[in-house]
Parts: sequence; C-alpha cells; structure tokens
Amino acid sequence: MPASPIIVLGSINTDLVIRSRSLPRPGETILGGEFYRAAGGKGANQAVAAARSAREPVIFLAAVGDDSFGQESLVGLRSENLDTRFLKVVAGQTSGVALILVDAGGQNLISVASGANLHLRPDDIHAVPKEVWQNARVFVACLESPLETVMAGLRHAKQAGLTTIVNPAPADPEIMFAVGLRLIDVFTPNDSEAALLTGREVRSAEDAEAAGKQLQAAGCSRVIITRGEHGCCVLDGDTVTHLPVKRVAAIDAVAAGDVFNGALATALAEGRALIDAARWASVAAAISVTRRGAQPSIPTRAEIDA
Repeated sequence: MPASPIIVLGSINTDLVIRSRSLPRPGETILGGEFYRAAGGKGANQAVAAARSAREPVIFLAAVGDDSFGQESLVGLRSENLDTRFLKVVAGQTSGVALILVDAGGQNLISVASGANLHLRPDDIHAVPKEVWQNARVFVACLESPLETVMAGLRHAKQAGLTTIVNPAPADPEIMFAVGLRLIDVFTPNDSEAALLTGREVRSAEDAEAAGKQLQAAGCSRVIITRGEHGCCVLDGDTVTHLPVKRVAAIDAVAAGDVFNGALATALAEGRALIDAARWASVAAAISVTRRGAQPSIPTRAEIDA
C-alpha cells in the first residue's frame, strides 16, 4: 500500500433526503417533496472529496454498524481512492443516519442519529501504526465523532508534524476549552459555527474578519470562515483576504463545506499556500452545490482544475 499524504478522521452516515419548495417551520407539514438517498456523513464526505482531488490514496478513520446501511457504505467507500484498512465495523450497532430537508434554493436542515460513529474511540486511533502518521502530511477532522477521539487524532498528528485541519461541525464550544486551539493549524468554521464559537453575529465580511481574529487569539493562527454564496474569509497570521465565490445555480448545499475541507486538505498536502488552497477548494465547493446529494455531488480533480 503506497504512503498516504492525507488522513481523515470522521463520520459515516446514510443521508435520507427530502427536497421540497421550502423548509417547514415548527409544526408545519409541507407536501410534494422528492425523496432520495445518498452516501454522506461529514467525515466520509471530506474523505471522498480529498480522495477525488488527490493523486494518492487518502486514509480514512471511521466506524459503521453491521447493518445494511453500513455494508453499503463500505462498498461505496472502497470504490474510491481511499485506504480503508482502518474502518471499524461495530457489531450490534446501527450505522449513522442523517435526515435532511432541502429547499428549492439549496438551503438545508439536518438531523443526525450518530449510531456507530460514537463508537470510534481513542484506542482505535492509537492502534494506527506510527509509520502511517509519519508518512502523512495533513490530518483532517470534523466534530461528528466523539471529541476525545478527535483529540487523540490531533495529538498523533501534531507529534508526527502534520498540518492539522479541523472543521468544527457541528460546532462544539467544548473544543475551545479542551485545548484552546493550539493543536489546530487551520480552523474552518462556517459563519454560523463561527458565531456560536465566538458569541458574535457573523453577517458581513467585517463580522467574519472580527470573528476570525477572535479565533486566532484563542490559539489558531490560520482561520478560514466559509460563508456560502458570500465566499470565505481567510486569515493567515496578520494577512486577511476575502475570497469571492464563483457564481453558480445552486440546487443543494448539503456537502459544500465538506467538499471545501477535503479539497483544501489535498491542496495543502501538495504544498500550496493557504490562500491558493482556499481558492482551489472554493471552486470544488461551488461545483458541488450544482448537484444534489452529498457524495454524488463531489467533483474530481479534473473538474476542479477545469
């Protein structure tokens, strides 16, 4: 097995999606929706995004149950440019499931039953051979796995000298208190996650910059706040850049942030500067929102380059 420059730690879910004209308010029922099922989970989305944009295999650390959803997920992941040696099957557990509502403009609401994802433990991370960490260059994690497991991955990655990317989704203020942000090299919240973590509204480019500087003060020198159709705010030390996004006809934004993070990992693993990596990742995310479904929407490297 060739060395993998990217290690992704995260969740695997099956997405059950209803697309309708609008998102329901509490107590409201909306008829006429279209249902479909797709492979998802923030960790799996990020791993597949990295795998489709990378030239070398990507290692994925995750867990599924021994149910039919888990079996289907494994088949799909093994068909990608992924090293799946460390995927864990948890006997007697259901696999993760996400119920997703998407409106006509591509905005979404998501509720997740984590299932086997909660059984990815620090011991599973400690069991990954030392040479796997030493041969990698970038580590990526989201927060759909237990925080202690994410922390174990971050510690191994930092000890091996990897660049660490954390996408704090779903946002958990506990990560701010667990270690500050000292184990994180690149922190990538979206605007709502940045608002939750900093306690300030993020509605404008100026708000995003202020939130990013607050996160930098907490210990992470490089912060990217993704802002959907408004692009992203990239803070690299004292340099702040507001990157616009390519205008597209969005139909489904479910995995846009995950695609951004996966492509960002590939670009950083290849030695690109942060601003160039963010620009390339933004193109990948823009492509993804023009297609429906999480993993089905993820572009290849050739599509991003084109």
